Amino acid sequence: MGFWEVTLSLLRGLEQTGLIFALTLVLALPLGLVISFGSMSKFKPLAYITKIFVWIIRGVPLMLQVIIVFYVPGFLLGAPLMTRFGSVIAAFVINYACYFSEIYRAGIESIPKGQYEAGQVLGMTKSQIFFKVVLMQVVKRILPPIANEVITLVKDTALARVIMIVEIIQAAQNYAAYGLMWPLFYTAVFYLIVVGLLTLLFGFFEKKLDYYKV
Repeated sequence: MGFWEVTLSLLRGLEQTGLIFALTLVLALPLGLVISFGSMSKFKPLAYITKIFVWIIRGVPLMLQVIIVFYVPGFLLGAPLMTRFGSVIAAFVINYACYFSEIYRAGIESIPKGQYEAGQVLGMTKSQIFFKVVLMQVVKRILPPIANEVITLVKDTALARVIMIVEIIQAAQNYAAYGLMWPLFYTAVFYLIVVGLLTLLFGFFEKKLDYYKV
């Protein structure tokens, strides 16, 4: 197996990794905000149910969640509800949405109540206060922990191989049958490049938000 042949194979695996990463991020970020509103709801039953759900999801390993989403419906109904890839996306989205929800909640609750009261005194509506006064301050506060979760997501995509999704790690492991182990270590180069680009991107956003002193 030549170097370029292995590289092309890993790039195909990286494509699957990138798709899992992108879909999870696009779906989990807004869902996390919805869940955070549920956990902060003044309707106590909704708040309690949401908090218990988040506690369970955060307490169970993501690998186990992927296995549950794919295999359990098959055992109960006689056939899987989703494809392997769909099961991975569902498990990843639910898991990361719960983590994002806690980051959102902490960011929103960290804003002093005086800012809400000042907005009301000025005659602003609740939505105007949130979007014009609070939102960017919240974004400034939550950007570092969000960045950490996003970088963790890049590496967690490797868990998709537990139900035989051929992402980059699985693509490298396939070469073990030919007695080649170096492709597995070679995947580190791809991860480092992706994580490096994300680190630069989030650093750029943080500098752009420096004028929001919090």
